Amino acid sequence: MKLLWYSTILLICAEAVFGEKYEASWDSLDSRPLPEWFDNAKIGIFIHWGVFSVPSMGTEWFWTFWNDGGEVTEYLKNNFPPYFSYQEFAKDFTAEFFNATEWAELFANSGARYVVLTSKHHEGFTMWPSSYSYSWNSKDLGPHRDIVGELGEAVRAANLTYGLYHSLLEWYHPLYQSEKSNNFITTEFPEKKSMPELYELVNNYQPAIIWSDGAWESPDTYWNATGFIAWLYNESPVKDFVVTNDRWGQSITCKHGGYYTCNDRYLPDGLQTKKWENAMSLDRYSFGYRRNAKLADYLSSQELITTVVQTVAYGGNILINIGPAHDGTINLIFQERLLDLGSWLSVNGEAIYDSNPWTQAQKDNLTSNVYYTTKEKYYYAIFLEWPKDSQLNELSLGSVIDLFNEGTIVTLLGYNSSLTWTNSSESIQISLPDLSNVSTRNAWVLKIEAA
Repeated sequence: MKLLWYSTILLICAEAVFGEKYEASWDSLDSRPLPEWFDNAKIGIFIHWGVFSVPSMGTEWFWTFWNDGGEVTEYLKNNFPPYFSYQEFAKDFTAEFFNATEWAELFANSGARYVVLTSKHHEGFTMWPSSYSYSWNSKDLGPHRDIVGELGEAVRAANLTYGLYHSLLEWYHPLYQSEKSNNFITTEFPEKKSMPELYELVNNYQPAIIWSDGAWESPDTYWNATGFIAWLYNESPVKDFVVTNDRWGQSITCKHGGYYTCNDRYLPDGLQTKKWENAMSLDRYSFGYRRNAKLADYLSSQELITTVVQTVAYGGNILINIGPAHDGTINLIFQERLLDLGSWLSVNGEAIYDSNPWTQAQKDNLTSNVYYTTKEKYYYAIFLEWPKDSQLNELSLGSVIDLFNEGTIVTLLGYNSSLTWTNSSESIQISLPDLSNVSTRNAWVLKIEAA
């Protein structure tokens, strides 16, 4: 099926670096410039959805927890007949309420610029009718639908960029287990199963992101990772705009790749030399949906906004994960958190999208919970807490003191008038407007225009 390309992808193509050919080596592949669209986008949505969404207990690693014993095993013993198999959950992965258009609208309203779907997690169940996953895919079982294709069309129609997560390993595939037990000397599993799936995904669905995972047990040479990425950058239909992460082998993560993810919920305390992404989840303990989660297990809207601000100030992108239920519904708490973020970005997104970290200061050196970004001639001071100790609503900033002179203009995004400020030897005191309805679930942005 030929995919429609929307304006987002057309703009991406204009940014591409043409003519360069990359060799199948990390030195060569790492020299490829990161397509600008990715750094500018800042915010993405991660979706963990699969057969593990049926039991929705523990985490998306339910199958391994089952085999390892413990709480999950006790749950199965008490609720399912003897000899029940994990594969039997697939018939209940029904997705009857899955509406790709509604999902895409929610993601767009959250302020996200890109979406990454788990096309296949470690359980091996593919969310598209893969030629390499016979009778263990979303077309043959469960919803009997091409989830990857449906969501891709809807995401692009909403002017968002579409990417796909893919697990290289499959926990209990006989070929993988056999080669693992023999220290990955032979490569039949990647050659006949996992890598053909990746080529199929790229050729059929043309994702702008390949988010690889599942290579922590094995070397990158087992997967021929550099060979695949060289094809991706040189010959594939997405070669001019695709981005890749760093999870291609046990010694590769956080060392090689288009950008770094390093580990789940990666949030360094400072600016990094390489573009990175914070792949985190609204559920503190799981990426997959959990029916038994407690309210305290979810990030609050304030915590989500804080994490977005910290991530972007330190030069990263944030990939915010949700786990839909087996029927295709998205938890109302997830929806609320995403829409709260979208409301905040509708006022303050100027300080987030297309911005750069301020190399002189990502965080203020005088007042805590103040972070900086910059764009063109502007500097943005994002403060996560309204000043509490000053009856004058006055915010003191230290890092920006050198930016201020008689011509400096300061405004508060969402507030029409410019603000007054005074200069001392150590700080700038900015008089904030008297906002009687200041929310405790928010953050504010000062826009500083240096003369």
